Amino acid sequence: MTTLRAGDLLLVGREASVQFIKPILFRVIRVLDRPTYDGWIWLAGYQVDNRGDAVDRRSIFVMKAGLRIAPAPVARKPGQQGRLRSSQRR
Repeated sequence: MTTLRAGDLLLVGREASVQFIKPILFRVIRVLDRPTYDGWIWLAGYQVDNRGDAVDRRSIFVMKAGLRIAPAPVARKPGQQGRLRSSQRR
């Protein structure tokens, strides 16, 4: 993996750390400057859903070699966010 930068979207799974049994999408804010083991890094960022919306801010400790660049999130159509379908309105 190349150098990580703010804004990178990563797929973080078991290859990066055993704590990620179910993979997550993670948007990098920054690489933290903390002492670690060789090949491991601390990242600050946001766990995001499959649309790219932040759901939780996190700091994670992972093996850099296990990180994968994630595919781009599903794009929404303008005006689609937060809108209920007519069948869901009361």
